[in-house]
Amino acid sequence: MSLWIKICANTSLEDARFAVDAGADAVGFVFAPSPRRVTASQVAAIAPLLPETIEKIGVFVNATLDEIEAAVRQSGLTGVQLHSNAGADIPARLRERLGPALHILRVVHFGPEAAEQAAFLAQDVHIDSLLVDSRTAKAVGGTGLTFDWTEARRTIFSETAKVRLVAAGGLNPANVAEAIETLRPWGVDVASGVEAAPGRKDPAKVHSFIANARAAVNSCEIQG
Repeated sequence: MSLWIKICANTSLEDARFAVDAGADAVGFVFAPSPRRVTASQVAAIAPLLPETIEKIGVFVNATLDEIEAAVRQSGLTGVQLHSNAGADIPARLRERLGPALHILRVVHFGPEAAEQAAFLAQDVHIDSLLVDSRTAKAVGGTGLTFDWTEARRTIFSETAKVRLVAAGGLNPANVAEAIETLRPWGVDVASGVEAAPGRKDPAKVHSFIANARAAVNSCEIQG
């Protein structure tokens, strides 16, 4: 199996470049209230200096369609990550305005209704991937908390999943291999788990996270 790796919540060109050099497939930028929040102008100064092959994903919470479109165009984003309170019609309308190349991810927060929600969203032809994350009463992402991987494997990350599933929430260099071995996701996403401080990446952690994730994929392939 191949694995898509996104290093999220970048706030500087230095951190984004290191993620790329360490082997990430995508870098993320948070456009929502957070210690890691960036502006479209900041990302517009970073994205053009990254390889064209690297995905640049904007994370949006409670943003309007016009706000998302404007950020994508100004920042040079190649994808958007929409949290679960985004309007159901937004993926289709983004596709109309920004075209088929835009990578659209929708977030599903793990909980009692997550499997049902994931199954419903998987039917939307405009959604490319579902990102399964944890949440708290105060934060919809970047919580540093894991969810029940065994239960998630049984209810969401099944062999019959018809959509690309990305695991997030509390991942770090020490546990990413276990998450991959349990969930067998299409991709993994990390933010706080590879930081030295909120908004500032730890190069050693980023390198270890990606190396451990790739090694886990190889192990899964050997084990069948």
